[in-house]
Amino acid sequence: MSRAHALQVSSSQSGAALTPAQKRFNTLTRQIEQARQALAAWQDNGVAYRQANYDILEPLRAELLAGQRQWVLALDAALDRANWTKAERTLLRDLLCEAAGELLGDGEDDPIKALFDKHAEVDFDTEQRDAMRAMKDLAEAVTGLDLGDDEGLDSDVDLLARLKQRMEEHRAVEQERRGAKDSRARKSAAQQRREAEARQATQSVREIYRKLASALHPDRETDERERDAKTALMQRVNQAYAAQDLLTLLQLQLQIEQIDPSHIANAGEQRLKHFNKVLGEQLAELKAEATRVEMQFRMEFGLQPGRGLDPRKLGQVLEQNKREWLAERSEQQRRLGMLADVAATKRWLKRERQRQRDAGFDFGPF
Repeated sequence: MSRAHALQVSSSQSGAALTPAQKRFNTLTRQIEQARQALAAWQDNGVAYRQANYDILEPLRAELLAGQRQWVLALDAALDRANWTKAERTLLRDLLCEAAGELLGDGEDDPIKALFDKHAEVDFDTEQRDAMRAMKDLAEAVTGLDLGDDEGLDSDVDLLARLKQRMEEHRAVEQERRGAKDSRARKSAAQQRREAEARQATQSVREIYRKLASALHPDRETDERERDAKTALMQRVNQAYAAQDLLTLLQLQLQIEQIDPSHIANAGEQRLKHFNKVLGEQLAELKAEATRVEMQFRMEFGLQPGRGLDPRKLGQVLEQNKREWLAERSEQQRRLGMLADVAATKRWLKRERQRQRDAGFDFGPF
């Protein structure tokens, strides 16, 4: 039985049906424990995924990049032939520039950049500047913020950094403005009540901390082993108090037998409400941290944005990526072989043209 489970209130402890506050306490402590386990799973399985990614996926990724580079060079060589119609030649150039642009987005490559500039209507640097300017204009239109001039905006990373800085500056100004307005406005009864509840909830946590500190103060212990044990426990108490981690503080009280499992059942309704307020805030912070960790993980490994990725199933994500990348490598090899056969390439270009039409693209009629 976990210490969090030991804190759960049962009807046998309370002697009657559970009150709403007791049910809420049970739900919050259970959800906090689950959120903690999820964060621990991200830490443990994330390390294993990073190692597997380095051992398995990174070599595959290097092969795919090398294959795409071969594809760009092969398309350039194919364009030297006189077998193509004007429309086919245009499509081959578009495909070359698309593949070259993806490679250049991954890093500098002067020969590939020269091929992009050779076949594109606009050179790569100009296209990047125009795209960055369009993204900046869109960001300004959506957010209403002034992102300044274009100097220093050489990549989407630079643009995101500039946008984040402006948003933080705007948020600080808004908070200062609202603070000044609030200080002038008379607080409503509801505001005063909420602030009083927040102070009482903080006081409840402080009281538990003081009780633990009084019981565990190592300077009062003469036995060296007991003093070391209490020092370690006191460190955990201090960390929990600094984080306003009420659940851990209650679990430590349970561990040193300062309270027993019936303590929460016998707590007054008002005190439970104060506990629930702190626990609710703690749960919200844990969920926000889990979301942040997941988003960071997705960004680090190029996974699609979203939520709900189970850290205990990262092995499945790795295997899926491996299968997809192996299939992509086989497709690269097939296409490279196809370019040697003009008739096969023409048939493929016809299918590619139809695929682009279906996807809403139009590169001009054949």
